[in-house]
Amino acid sequence: MASAFGGDRRLIIAISVNVLLTVAQIIGGVFAGSLALIADAIHNLSDAAALAIALIARRIARVPADDDHTFGHGRAELIGAVFNLSWLIFIGLFLIVEAIKRLLDPQPVEGWTVVVVAGIALAVDIWTVFLTYRMAKDSMNIRAAFIHNLSDALASLGVIVGGVLILTFDWHFVDAIVTLAIAGYILAHAGMEIPKAIHILMQGVPRDLDVAEVTADLQGVDGVIEIRHVHIWHIDEHRRSFEAHILVDGPADMEPVKLALRKRLADDFDITHSTLEFEFETRYPQISET
Repeated sequence: MASAFGGDRRLIIAISVNVLLTVAQIIGGVFAGSLALIADAIHNLSDAAALAIALIARRIARVPADDDHTFGHGRAELIGAVFNLSWLIFIGLFLIVEAIKRLLDPQPVEGWTVVVVAGIALAVDIWTVFLTYRMAKDSMNIRAAFIHNLSDALASLGVIVGGVLILTFDWHFVDAIVTLAIAGYILAHAGMEIPKAIHILMQGVPRDLDVAEVTADLQGVDGVIEIRHVHIWHIDEHRRSFEAHILVDGPADMEPVKLALRKRLADDFDITHSTLEFEFETRYPQISET
């Protein structure tokens, strides 16, 4: 639990820094007339919001199971991820529209202001990425916020390159080109991540599992005659559930088969929650085991 609260503190620090950076970038962008810098600021503000949403979802997910939520509240993090990724997609599309307008009607850009402010932004973005990197490995919720910040770091780098080109060659159109590149990167990563979160929320089979293969493997357990009515889904991002009807010869086979199936599910497929309904080849009353 200590590490969980330590992670919360990291998120709070990252939120505060990104809010301050957003204000600085908007001021610099307005002063310099840079759409790319303002675009980066908007994205930075979305970073702060994404981190705040991730923090709230993370705290809700730690609430224990209750009578209304018997599996717990772990899916709150997935909902947070979907919200953040959806917002990223909206931002990406908005930036594309604005960049096209700027290409059709180029505006003068103050290169030095762009370079200096974007340089500060890059340093803050790298720090924020560092703060969330470890947590992003194990949480889709944090990973969505991490993508916000990683894309912002690359966007800041792109803005710097654009500013240098404006100073060197007076290519003011580069500002819009950089904005398009930022938008493309945002859309690409959000487009890759959001189907994963939705798949889990829709109780999809874990991506690394195949129902037919799992069923065939479990039917190799001694005493199992047939396995049918198989269902496999995510309880949340880290917990998987299995449900099936198991046909065995008689009640005497039920307990050893149940233990063997649960061990194989845990060892081979990382499934630690299972509901097994036993059916018997011979005529006995059916017994359900959870």
